[in-house]
Amino acid sequence: MIRDLMLECVEKRFGASRAPHKVQWLSDNGSCYTAKETVEFAAWLGLESCFTPVRSPESNGMAESFVKTFKRDYAYVHDRPDARTLFAQLADWFEDYNERHPHKGLRMQSPREFIRSLATAECPI
Repeated sequence: MIRDLMLECVEKRFGASRAPHKVQWLSDNGSCYTAKETVEFAAWLGLESCFTPVRSPESNGMAESFVKTFKRDYAYVHDRPDARTLFAQLADWFEDYNERHPHKGLRMQSPREFIRSLATAECPI
């Protein structure tokens, strides 16, 4: 299932089955992510497997916060009778999360709004 997600991410982002350049794939140290077959498949896709440090609550906290928010604001409020239905909705959920969902740490802007505001801000130097 993780390998399916990796492939779908690469296809969605790059329109091809392999990334045109090395892209980091950050995950925790769960066995599904660290399995030799998964790491090799990631490399074949052009993904560099990166893992949060073991026993590092700071780095793992960001990932867990994202998962908690995503479950609360998307998965729990939509119909998801089976895995196929859930996967069919993921692209729209990620698009909403990145384009419209306000984030407290980004001054109540979505990630893309925040990035656009940085691009248009005048340099103070």
